[in-house]
Amino acid sequence: MKRTFSVKAIWDDEAQVFYAQSDIEGLHIEAASLDEFEKIMLDAAPELILANHRSASKIAEH
Repeated sequence: MKRTFSVKAIWDDEAQVFYAQSDIEGLHIEAASLDEFEKIMLDAAPELILANHRSASKIAEH
């Protein structure tokens, strides 16, 4: 079964950063630009999905 995750970049005008709103457990991003936000997301999100969103039975199969 496939699962879809979402990540939304939201601008915080006071802090002058983009921050993440996501359903990926453990994903916390703050970045000054969208390019930086995307780089962090692409580096961190796959690992967090594997670590926090796979059941023990699915891990045992692989």
